[in-house]
Amino acid sequence: MRLLAVLLALAMGLTVSAQEEKKKAAPGPPKNLKVLPADVDIRATMGAFRAALGVECVYCHVQGDFASDDNPKKNTARAMIRMAGDINSRFPDGKRHVSCYTCHRGKVEPDMAPPAAQ
Repeated sequence: MRLLAVLLALAMGLTVSAQEEKKKAAPGPPKNLKVLPADVDIRATMGAFRAALGVECVYCHVQGDFASDDNPKKNTARAMIRMAGDINSRFPDGKRHVSCYTCHRGKVEPDMAPPAAQ
């Protein structure tokens, strides 16, 4: 009988741990989206932005509160997303021709001139 009680308690503990892990692994829908559509794959999109500028998430976001607008770089990013969207909307084929990487190439500040000839 004690063995059954111990096994039951252990099973309940594992179930609670699994539920807690799911909560940590699966954050809710993104909050405070002002430019991106609500159905965006936020992880992939933010990963692309991060790679295009060669920065970490906290470059634009407040650590621990990604929905916060306290970092002014987040509004700069929104303006740049709008700019790229506007440029892409001018192509008649409906394809995406410009992204953050087009100019930034892994740098926070895009190069404004070509490299010197060698």
